[in-house]
Amino acid sequence: MLAITGPHDAEGVMRAVHAHVPKPHDPYADLVPAAGVKLTPRHYAYLKISEGCNHRCSFCIIPSMRGDLVSRPIGEVMQEAENLVKAGVKELLVISQDTSAYGVDVKYRTGFVKGKPVKTRMTELCRSLGELGAWVRLHYVYPYPHVDEVIPLMAEGKLLPYLDIPFQHASPRILKLMKRPASAEKVLARLERWRSACPDITVRSTFIVGFPGETEAEFQELLDFLDEAQLDRVGCFAYSAVEGAAANDLPGAVPEETREERRARFMKAQERISARKLKKKIGRTIDVLVDGPGVGRSKADAPEIDGVVRFSGGKAGELARVRIDRADAHDLYGRLQ
Repeated sequence: MLAITGPHDAEGVMRAVHAHVPKPHDPYADLVPAAGVKLTPRHYAYLKISEGCNHRCSFCIIPSMRGDLVSRPIGEVMQEAENLVKAGVKELLVISQDTSAYGVDVKYRTGFVKGKPVKTRMTELCRSLGELGAWVRLHYVYPYPHVDEVIPLMAEGKLLPYLDIPFQHASPRILKLMKRPASAEKVLARLERWRSACPDITVRSTFIVGFPGETEAEFQELLDFLDEAQLDRVGCFAYSAVEGAAANDLPGAVPEETREERRARFMKAQERISARKLKKKIGRTIDVLVDGPGVGRSKADAPEIDGVVRFSGGKAGELARVRIDRADAHDLYGRLQ
């Protein structure tokens, strides 16, 4: 590791790099500010809307490292988004430690976008981003009640029908130990409402197994939830102690072998669900953002964490139509139309 930097600190990144690798002199490149450097491919970009987090999840040390939530001004966020789209970005990936808390720290105060008053709030931000004509994908959404407000925007095609919500577990006792205010019953009811309002919605989530004190019965609760929820994309981590996390002091540490065994069982169960869901897409023609020749992503796939669509041909950055011929547990395979 060379350095630790804050959000959007491209200049800090470049200083750290050049401290180890001297910067070559280029009379043309030297005129370009470091803030103009983008570290993702030309056709997609991450849009950081805030830093820090107000939650105190027992397994996490982000608040102690980055502090409480600090939201970027909505005008600044929208200006960056517009500049990215004008530069050729086809997909904006909205990120923060807690995307749905955007604006809480400033009491949703009114900012200005192109001279018009707009609240510093997730719903209003999503509505504004949806007018730019790019794919807009939401990551790290904490399941606040107002998340329901963005589902109609997805149904209207303003946002990608995709939510990345880290549920973490389904057992009420384990969620309480994690300091996560959620319940499996409420989550299942909301999933049903979201799917009713937006049938094509993709819900991705992450979970932790082997959390201190987790019993076999509580792990089974999680597997039962997984079967009922039928989530589209899922990641799973075996609990590991992070220096400084409050969860390290909880009793009932689960042996590493058990943690890994539970993670494997969890992912095997999800693999069956994913395979069934992807099989239903065979015969459909879908929109694909091409990442490179022969590979791209559908609206259901975020870069680097979800599956891909494979086909012959295509050029990076193109939006293509692909007819799906077959599927496995993770990826789709088809032909350009």
